[in-house]
Amino acid sequence: MTDTAIRSRNEIPEDDTWDLESIYPTREAFEAAFKKTEAALADITAFKGRLAEGPDTLSAYFKTVERVVQDVGKIFVYSRLKYATDTANQDAAALNDRGGGLFARFQAAASFGDPELMAIGFDTLREWMQEKAELAILKQYLNELEQRAAHVRSSDVEELLGAVQDPFRTSSATHGVLANADVSFKPAVDSKGNAHEVTHSNISQHSGKLFYSTDRDLRRSAWENYADGHLAYRNTMANALAAGVKQDVFMARARKYDSSLAAALGAGYIPPEVFHSLIDTYKANIPTWHRYWEVRKKALKLKELYVYDTRAALTEKMPTLTFDKAFEWISEGMKPLGEEYVGIMRNGVLEERWVDRYPNKGKRSGAFSSGFYGTHPYIMMSFNDDIFGLSTLAHELGHSMHSYFSRREQPLIYSDYGLFVAEVASNFNQALVRDYLLKTQTDRDLQIAIIEEAMSNFHRYFFLMPTLARFELEIHERAERGQGLTAQGMIDLMADLMSEGYGPGVVVDRERTGSLWMQFSTHLYLNFYVFQYATGISGAHALAERVLNGGAEERNAFLSMLEAGGSVYPLDALKLAGVDLRGPEAVEKTFAVLSSYVDRLETLVG
Repeated sequence: MTDTAIRSRNEIPEDDTWDLESIYPTREAFEAAFKKTEAALADITAFKGRLAEGPDTLSAYFKTVERVVQDVGKIFVYSRLKYATDTANQDAAALNDRGGGLFARFQAAASFGDPELMAIGFDTLREWMQEKAELAILKQYLNELEQRAAHVRSSDVEELLGAVQDPFRTSSATHGVLANADVSFKPAVDSKGNAHEVTHSNISQHSGKLFYSTDRDLRRSAWENYADGHLAYRNTMANALAAGVKQDVFMARARKYDSSLAAALGAGYIPPEVFHSLIDTYKANIPTWHRYWEVRKKALKLKELYVYDTRAALTEKMPTLTFDKAFEWISEGMKPLGEEYVGIMRNGVLEERWVDRYPNKGKRSGAFSSGFYGTHPYIMMSFNDDIFGLSTLAHELGHSMHSYFSRREQPLIYSDYGLFVAEVASNFNQALVRDYLLKTQTDRDLQIAIIEEAMSNFHRYFFLMPTLARFELEIHERAERGQGLTAQGMIDLMADLMSEGYGPGVVVDRERTGSLWMQFSTHLYLNFYVFQYATGISGAHALAERVLNGGAEERNAFLSMLEAGGSVYPLDALKLAGVDLRGPEAVEKTFAVLSSYVDRLETLVG
């Protein structure tokens, strides 16, 4: 027998899906917008070679780009979201490819802009800003352009670098298609011989049920079969990731950066020392994780703790939560940010259908928040009626509310925010909701569940992500040295790094543990994004402490960060809220929070 089957996409009630019709009410409307926007690319290229004519031409150029990019962004978001919930649907896949292709063509069409601006000269541009008030908005844009001017190439080269972005996405797309549409998993079998379907949605690293089962046979079987499903495609996935890494190296060298790391962080105006400070602080605090594994082994009454035991539920009375109940608790937990914040969030979820809530066949793994200027902030997740689903929802709502405030308060040019800032707002929401629940829910089993959710979140952000960041650095450096990237080499590297984190208290199956990189078909193609999960959770806990212990001043400081969008540098945006991530202090403080959870858990299960 099998457990409850995963529904097909057309079996999901409309109220539980996101409202993409608010972008385009019909396919015909989408096609009309696509045709119009495709033709409008010529409106941008008409300015090529003309930006030096003067402030009036420059103002007209930026107005044209803003008009076109808003339409391109909406098309890209619509097509991406259509595909994300039904990856096996060939029509949705074609739509996604078209949307990505149009975005790449827009990038190519506008690629002459920055080189021409630099050729004009920043002193002249600032004089034009004084002459024409409409150009004053460009102040931060020009500051950032001047900072990266050494890495912007000629107009022709920029056009080429923009054009290759579409074919470059093939490596990530290939890995994603394999992981989300082609990989199949043998059913997991529990201690009674019952079979359980294994999918990305019900086993995912941060929201699934099978890894957290109290049935050891079930979680072992699920963990092994999930890893084995990926390992069956090891060589193809390794080839895809190797191509992605080589593309990063190519782009770094094309833009005259010293390394892929410098190129990735330079684009976000983050000094490489921030990355290395995080990794050094993580390595110094690995013993905190070793202590946690010992607490787990004792609580589970095991002679040996295996990797598949590291997330097992420590109580058989894990609470069941409906989506509505989870959202009510989130709403209560976010009250320290004020009535307006909570009201906007509730209207978005309950009235405007921001959230695509439940798993379905073909739905891509994980969870994310997406959107663009002029659309809702949309959330894709697979809610599983538990505390982990609550945590994921709180996290993605943090992203969505950040986007909402940023787009509301900033013009389009500054409506987006740096990746470095993004994970702060999301983890902040989780920290506030967790604090509310620990203060108001006194049931022992629920307290254990809350702590376990916290530890699961820390496991992802403060264990897996720093480890993946170390992995990512090493494979990029190998590529930069001209070394080959093979499936076995990457499996061995991943196994070594994970074994260091697990320490002597966890028995490691090297081959299956080493397959972890295969299970991140998106993150490792984002060019040194994963370390920002760890800096994000660090900034979040430092700011949560400020807001919870403060008053209106601390609350407004945090909201000012959400509203700032891209109008200031990422590190400066965080300083507005009250935290400086240039040094190790916030990371150390968050490891102290982690340690306190280990202490509390030890008391609860002791």
